[in-house]
Amino acid sequence: MAPGPLLKLLAQIVVPVVAVLARALPAAYAQALQNARKSGVNAAEAAAPVFGKRISRSEALQVLNLTEAEASSPEAIQKQFEKYFAANDVSKGGSFYLQSKIYRANELLTEFQNEKRAEEQAQAKENVENKQ
Repeated sequence: MAPGPLLKLLAQIVVPVVAVLARALPAAYAQALQNARKSGVNAAEAAAPVFGKRISRSEALQVLNLTEAEASSPEAIQKQFEKYFAANDVSKGGSFYLQSKIYRANELLTEFQNEKRAEEQAQAKENVENKQ
């Protein structure tokens, strides 16, 4: 069998597949962006890298609607977290994006409290050692 007919057959298969993909991929990307906008994510945030992006402490306080004084209480943080997380439940028509912001705010403030508590314990231990 000559290579000519084999190449012709291969071209008849490959060319239509490439044409379909050339039309389908941009349409799928446009649909994904539209779905992201509907769920509350803008295109710039959707394309931004996930790793290394972290909210600030002031933004976390704003997300959970807390003041600096209230943020010193773990109970207040947990209460606000549960309230806003439940209010933005996706199954109740809420936003997954907002829920993730609320979760990250809670995570950051809880981490900050743990670090502060560890520093206080280390300081107290150092003070006890210095007195002896």
